[in-house]
Amino acid sequence: MDKRVLRTSGAFAVAAAAAWLASASLTAQAPVASSQARPTAKPYSPPRTADGHPDLQGTYDAATMTPVERPAVYGNRLVLTPKEAYDIEHYEEQRIEKTSAPSAANRTAPEVGGDRSPTNSYLEQVFRGGGGVVGGYNTFWISPGQELATINGEKRTSIIVDPPDGHIPPVKPEARERNARILATRVSPDAAEGDTRQAPPGQYDNPEARPLAERCLLGFSNTSGPPTLPNYWYNNLKQIVQTPDTVLIQNEMVHDARVVRMNATHLPATIRKWMGDSVGHWEGDTLVIDTTNFTDQTQFRGSSVDLHVVERISRLDDKNLLYRFTVDDPTTWDRPFTGEYPWRASNDNIYEYACHEGNYALENILRAQRVADKEKSGQP
Repeated sequence: MDKRVLRTSGAFAVAAAAAWLASASLTAQAPVASSQARPTAKPYSPPRTADGHPDLQGTYDAATMTPVERPAVYGNRLVLTPKEAYDIEHYEEQRIEKTSAPSAANRTAPEVGGDRSPTNSYLEQVFRGGGGVVGGYNTFWISPGQELATINGEKRTSIIVDPPDGHIPPVKPEARERNARILATRVSPDAAEGDTRQAPPGQYDNPEARPLAERCLLGFSNTSGPPTLPNYWYNNLKQIVQTPDTVLIQNEMVHDARVVRMNATHLPATIRKWMGDSVGHWEGDTLVIDTTNFTDQTQFRGSSVDLHVVERISRLDDKNLLYRFTVDDPTTWDRPFTGEYPWRASNDNIYEYACHEGNYALENILRAQRVADKEKSGQP
């Protein structure tokens, strides 16, 4: 922060304190009549559209350093101390600066087998997992966010706020068995890129057998939602467009667009969608979105077609939103769970997501599998 701003702020604080003390002294000398009400802070009133509802429109950055689930070291503690928050954010700032520096021309060869040294932060662990021990994208391509999720001035340890331990409840045994049966015959339907540890028969037979994210049809790591979550990599923007009858939420990642039908009824159970059927209504100044009718082509953390998500979007102030969600699926978890994190206003533009334009990766993956099939069969 500019030192002139700090000096000005400090001077203002001293002046304000002096004025407050003077006011208190005068008040003590001249008691206020009991009928005279003291002024109170006005409750926040959000900007509104022509139909009287809060105006949520704009572009927002959902990037955050706060993980979805809470690191075990914090136990049931939702809020970080100021020092803990500073240490985390400062470490990431230094790490990104270091890894963004040009590589030395006389550097030695990397260690055989890649970098297996311990990671020291959540984001460092995420990047290691994404690129493997040999590395993937460098930090030039990555925009994970520069601060922890902050709500009411408090830095959060996790996006999940209920259960109190900040963890998604364990998947039921019967749900694990269900998902194992799915993975035995096809790739995971969680919209993520393929897991090389799992190779069900025929998964490379045709493009349709590959995961939706790998085909650039749906954002990975549940960026599309619902619930819509940070991916900790890039393409973090979301845009809201609002009319009395419809709310559109566009995600920068894979240009997913969710259409929320206001004050409507859900579609028949026979009609299902990758992102479910979203119906909205207003509860006071909060937009409530109820989503059902999911397909078996997508999953959220092992969920079934019975997944039910309720999202609540409200304004924190004239620029920023609070996004809160509750996930329920009694066939997968014993209880619902809830999370929340802020969407910060952004002046950045959302550009076209040209994922497969000029990209021959999927074609080459399938061609390589055909070669492997021939070698296995002994054909020339």
